[in-house]
Amino acid sequence: MTKVHLRTFVLTLGLMVVAPERSCGQTASAGENHIVKQVVVYREPGRFAAWPANHGMWCWGNELLVGFSRGYHKDLGKERHNIDREKPEEFLLSRSTDGGETWTTEFPNAKGYLIPRGDFLHGTELPGVPLPALRQCTAAVDLMHPDFAMTLRMDDKDGGQSRFSYSHDRGQTWKGPFRLPHMGTPGLAARTDYIVDGQREAMFFLTAAKSNRLEGRVFCARTTDGCQTFQFVSWFNEEIDGYEIMPSTVRLSPTHLLTTTRVRAPDSGPSWIDAYESLDDGKTWTHLNRPVKDTGEGNPPSMIRLSDGRVCLTYGYRAPPYQILAKVSKDKGRTWGNEIVLRTDGGGRDMGYPRSLQTASGNVVTTYYFWDKKTGPERYIAATVWDPHKVP
Repeated sequence: MTKVHLRTFVLTLGLMVVAPERSCGQTASAGENHIVKQVVVYREPGRFAAWPANHGMWCWGNELLVGFSRGYHKDLGKERHNIDREKPEEFLLSRSTDGGETWTTEFPNAKGYLIPRGDFLHGTELPGVPLPALRQCTAAVDLMHPDFAMTLRMDDKDGGQSRFSYSHDRGQTWKGPFRLPHMGTPGLAARTDYIVDGQREAMFFLTAAKSNRLEGRVFCARTTDGCQTFQFVSWFNEEIDGYEIMPSTVRLSPTHLLTTTRVRAPDSGPSWIDAYESLDDGKTWTHLNRPVKDTGEGNPPSMIRLSDGRVCLTYGYRAPPYQILAKVSKDKGRTWGNEIVLRTDGGGRDMGYPRSLQTASGNVVTTYYFWDKKTGPERYIAATVWDPHKVP
């Protein structure tokens, strides 16, 4: 989710499952009390659609917008993303105006916006489409505009050049791409995680390359002039042998921040989600706990603060039975409740990357990519609309 106080960027779920901490892929039992609706956001025969967490999700009341990648489906085996590496990859948007129950797909690339680029693509760049030059942002961005949205993207997961674009009309048009400075790091692999603190002030939670120029190490940065300049604030942690990437952050008070990160041990080892807090507005960070001890092959967190003050964490489990899951904290992330199953019929490990947001109706909408054996091999974008008031 992208965080903007009341507006979260992280993305953004029926069937209730509460279970003890998973061990070796153990399945939680399921019920249906909290699920409002299971929805297909985008699915097309022969196409591959994925990775909302790489793009972002935004919410204005009961209107939602989510970004994702679209390519062409190709069977590359169970261990790989089934996207054709030799065909173009596009960046698409889907919009809901009814709290996540129905969606319409939009094509910003056709208007010259959000053009995909770089080695991070799993497909190719768009043939015949010139790449717009990355510019310096020289005019202050109104970060408190009521229809504001921002997306941050990367060229390379191992720390290349990153960029951002923003919208003041709920993603109908975009300004950018603007260059995101390295801020003294070896290079950035930016995804969308930010908190707006004022008309010209915001914090950004980013992934940088480690000293060996491989992903990744997480840090926070700040702008005080509407994204004309950015200042490095602090690292969350020391470098680790594996990687720590893809933060998702909420503000709990003017000085209290809570973030979660995707972590994996070296040599494709175990994967989990860690939590950190800062009590001095990002100047220093302390490891708090490990909300999710096992995410299978690894999946990023999406964290939001609910309207009742609880913190909600959603994530994918990339191992049998291939689930979309949630946990809730009642004490600002110090402890976490049992696992809640949002979706449990996945066809394989190529799934997840959720974004979650709470709409004006009070429901949470969790978007993610998915595939199931009943409907076919194509990966598609799905949403679970769920009622957080019906989970303990």
